[in-house]
Amino acid sequence: MRKLPEITASETVATSRLFRVEKVGLRFANGCEVEFERVPSGRHGSVLVVPMLDADTVLLVREYAAGTHRYELGCPKGVIEPGEDPLAAANREIMEEVGYGARRLRYLRPTTIAPGYFEHTTHLVLAEDLFEERHPGDEPEEIEVVPWRLSALAELLTRADFTEARSIAALFLVREALREAP
Repeated sequence: MRKLPEITASETVATSRLFRVEKVGLRFANGCEVEFERVPSGRHGSVLVVPMLDADTVLLVREYAAGTHRYELGCPKGVIEPGEDPLAAANREIMEEVGYGARRLRYLRPTTIAPGYFEHTTHLVLAEDLFEERHPGDEPEEIEVVPWRLSALAELLTRADFTEARSIAALFLVREALREAP
């Protein structure tokens, strides 16, 4: 396994309400020195939940996405609060966004997006054996819940409003996990 580069310097070069950008000086094992920029994680990560209403029906949400300035279809997700377990965060998020809780939660895996720049980790969780339970969330408007057949995943992938990579990966992982289940 390769030796990690040595961090020779680190300074914050920009901040916003959501992000902090850090300039990092690095020295690699071969002596090469470079500066990278990264967005370190300021929180405890996030969860993305695949709530299965039944063996073939996933509950997706349609909500406004500021980054693309449109309504996007995807899996419910949210930040993990300080001291909160990823499975507890997953259950809280689906109660807030979907109006269901889960009796069975299965941790699938951690994921990253653009790890060359972002430190953030999203924990993927499968939620099954759902029951109705709505908790208030922090969304500025009501989120639309869209049931979708997992067996129609190919059709979902053709939609212009279903583009979020974490949701796409999570649905493929869940489809495989459900196929392997006894």
